Amino acid sequence: MRLKDFFIPTQREIPSEAEVISHNLMLRAGFIMQVAAGIYNYLPAGLKIIRNVENIVRQCMNEAGAIELLMPSVIPSELWKESGRWSKYGKELLRIKDRHNREFCFGPTHEEVITDIVRKYIKSYKQLPINLYQIQTKFRDEIRPRFGLMRCREFIMKDAYSFDIDEEQCKLSYKKMFDAYCKIFDRMGLVYKVVEADTGAIGGNVSHEFMVIADTGEDTIIYCEACGYAANLEKAAVKYIEISEQKDREMPLEKVITPQMKTVKDVAVYLNVDESKVVKTLILKCGEKFYALLIRGDYELNLIKLKNTITGEMPEFATADEIKKITSGPMGFSGPIGLKIPIYADYSIKGLINFVTGANEKDGHFKNVNLGRDFEVCGFYDLRNAVEGDICINCGAAYKSAKGIEVGHIFMLGTKYSESMGAYFRDANGSLKPFIMGCYGIGIGRIVAASIEQNHDEKGIIWPIQISPFEVIIIPVNTNDPYVIEYSNRLYNSLKKLDIRVLIDDREERAGVKFNDADLVGYPIRVNIGKKSLENNELEVIIRKSNIMTKVNVEDAADTINTVICELKK
Repeated sequence: MRLKDFFIPTQREIPSEAEVISHNLMLRAGFIMQVAAGIYNYLPAGLKIIRNVENIVRQCMNEAGAIELLMPSVIPSELWKESGRWSKYGKELLRIKDRHNREFCFGPTHEEVITDIVRKYIKSYKQLPINLYQIQTKFRDEIRPRFGLMRCREFIMKDAYSFDIDEEQCKLSYKKMFDAYCKIFDRMGLVYKVVEADTGAIGGNVSHEFMVIADTGEDTIIYCEACGYAANLEKAAVKYIEISEQKDREMPLEKVITPQMKTVKDVAVYLNVDESKVVKTLILKCGEKFYALLIRGDYELNLIKLKNTITGEMPEFATADEIKKITSGPMGFSGPIGLKIPIYADYSIKGLINFVTGANEKDGHFKNVNLGRDFEVCGFYDLRNAVEGDICINCGAAYKSAKGIEVGHIFMLGTKYSESMGAYFRDANGSLKPFIMGCYGIGIGRIVAASIEQNHDEKGIIWPIQISPFEVIIIPVNTNDPYVIEYSNRLYNSLKKLDIRVLIDDREERAGVKFNDADLVGYPIRVNIGKKSLENNELEVIIRKSNIMTKVNVEDAADTINTVICELKK
């Protein structure tokens, strides 16, 4: 491809809407253009990267035995109502109506559609297992789309769905996808961790996320270097460590005035105690039921753990009016003493004595509060976010943490969709059994953004060669020299014959402009061809990742560049 005939609209200025490095560089390098919040045009070079990612994903999925198909983006509501998700999915589901006033949604995921296909065509255990996948555009109406392709509303996703006769066979399908995902991300040169994850709205009971490690990641990963345990913040378990404080040191309960002291930090400073001695009382609701949750002041409540252990559904924080009605006090001063609703506590306050809580009245707190003497709880649970330094539940070593970008998520769904939608097959005995399902998603655009977050410098992007829009860019330095142009074209044609993805910058621009654009766009290999070098029968080959420049003999240039490409792909 010749750059004069291509379209890469690079720009020097940092776009005002850019929030993270990948967003900034994709806009400046001419890969994407925003149409609306969370919705983007993929410009030609950006589309090439997307297609390269898709091809790696497709190759690895096919190698794992999955079969590609394509389902519609617009889905009739009847299928979602069968599964029960039409009323449960929330505002992220884009609901639309056609001219006949029939309800549809723009699919954010396709469990219902694939289950409908399989229940119509797969009738016997002899047809199983089967794994069907697609690469297609999805839409989720994010409340706050941001960070470019990392959290957008319209996005390209690979979603696969396995159907098996029993849990043992499903575990084998799950393992195949697990291994295929590792192969995909390894081939793309990404540094990632596989972490245990919550299944969320998709359902099921086993789930793993594939997280690309990056400082700008939205997700926090908790991991143990000693035993390899890793989980996202929603899932990471906290080991209960018994507190050794002695009960005989309990002090008399004391009410204190704390004017306008609503936050844990404010109260701790005002009363000259550590934040760990201030216990937060959080009022939450699930449906018509209200709960009080107690957690140490220096920790954060984990709503996913609360849902999985106590409420069964995702709880919400009570409003100020609801808190006033339940506690008789304003928001910010709630405490457990005298509450008439169920009280649950995080392990972090088990054994804690003489702590501080709200007094359920304006500007009031209690000092020297103690469990058992002053109030009772219904039970203790792991309800908080894990933090770096917590003890690993498997081996007792200390957790570490890192930031990550989720690029893949796999689930063992069980029979959630097959049972609700009447999807059955006949087993070897002729009995009807529900399919055991798994689902497996990869965010194509997120991979592109995550790769940039891991691979960039002050000049621009440093693409792994496997997904770069072009492997090589040839830059004729002296565009007014006939021999430079003639040799550049000759090398360009030689590389094309070797099936190398090559671009020649044949614009009438200064060499410095071409070099800057090449570094910004991030081509893995840059070839500089200048008059002086050719006089010495040489040209310059620069590796973008290492910034190493090598002088190469013009006669051997094509073979040398091909060898370098092979090395970079290892």
